[in-house]
Amino acid sequence: MKPLVLLLIVFGASCLAAFISGKPDYYFCGRLALTVMLVFTSIAHFKFTRGMVMMLPNAVPYKKVVVYVTGILEILAGIGLLIQQARHPVAWLIILFFALLLPANIYAAKNKVDMERAEFTGYGISYLWFRVPLQLFFIAWVYYFGLLN
Repeated sequence: MKPLVLLLIVFGASCLAAFISGKPDYYFCGRLALTVMLVFTSIAHFKFTRGMVMMLPNAVPYKKVVVYVTGILEILAGIGLLIQQARHPVAWLIILFFALLLPANIYAAKNKVDMERAEFTGYGISYLWFRVPLQLFFIAWVYYFGLLN
């Protein structure tokens, strides 16, 4: 929920600033909001590493490395969205990344993983009623703001 709120606040604030400046570029505002959200969510990879490791199925090797690398990739992807020449390929990679996150979110929900506490006391499977549509919303956001202009 926090990433969604942050995404919408940054988008609204940057749209307002762009409108006031007289040069609105709402596609840029959407990419900027996504960049801020990705940097914000990447922090969890380093702050809540233990909980994020718990979100990965046992079949995934080197879980801690995967968590750190994906955190770094989120930061780089956010920056890449703001670079004209890199934007389209980076947007496709983010869409793929978000699609690949869904199995980890399903696994975490089935096992009631609370990422921030690194405990098995999370919301459980009911969390997916929110998470799956949210993931689809994020994918649509990347497609719209990252690829359509």
